[in-house]
Amino acid sequence: MIKAIMHGCNGRMGRMIASIVKEDPDIEIVAGVDAFPGDEKPDFPVYESMEKCEATADVVIDFSNAAAADDLLSVCASRKLPLVLCTTGLSEEQLRKVEETSKQIPILKAANMSLGINLMMDLLKKAVSVLYPSGFDVEIVERHHNQKLDAPSGTALALADAMNEEMDQIYDYNFDRSKERKKRERTEIGISAVRGGNIVGEHTVIFAGGDEVLEIKHTATSRAVFGKGAIEAAKWLAPVDPGLYSMSDVIAG
Repeated sequence: MIKAIMHGCNGRMGRMIASIVKEDPDIEIVAGVDAFPGDEKPDFPVYESMEKCEATADVVIDFSNAAAADDLLSVCASRKLPLVLCTTGLSEEQLRKVEETSKQIPILKAANMSLGINLMMDLLKKAVSVLYPSGFDVEIVERHHNQKLDAPSGTALALADAMNEEMDQIYDYNFDRSKERKKRERTEIGISAVRGGNIVGEHTVIFAGGDEVLEIKHTATSRAVFGKGAIEAAKWLAPVDPGLYSMSDVIAG
């Protein structure tokens, strides 16, 4: 059985994952880490930081915040703990640290753990390769609950990056058109963020041509899709060699 540490155990996703793991015979949470107290007491020991965590584990699942990422990476590297890194909003410096740390331990970094989103990335690569030469503009609109801290979402950026990679990095991202009055550039992806209510997550990619519009959309109706994906990622990651992995590797088996 895989033994996991839940980093960010008192957050929404941490609690969700803990509840799902209870029904999975192949993995268990042996400890949690969270600097903030939760409303409910989990049935495993909780530590204030990874440094103070005394549990022996095979993998760490992280759903916390960017401020905790540096210490998390350092401790996991020193203890040779594989890491499923689901926190978004990392800085460029932190992303470089992720790459460096992945030379010492296996890290699976994903902006979104759902199967549907990762399939959507593949569909977008095909779509943009066909539609860009025909003059289609690309826009991304993402919607999330009013408690989400980062904007745009890591998933929206990952969708844009997938298309940009397919097109040899020709695109620039525009996050705010209010700053200047000018026509849209052809090599531009506009990314808009909506925050409100309890929207779990919705991402729409719009391909707008001269006489037709194609939209590819993913809607998450429950956070359980992210939790299930993270658990499968943890089970897959625990035995592999050091390196930087994605959900595409999990899906491929």
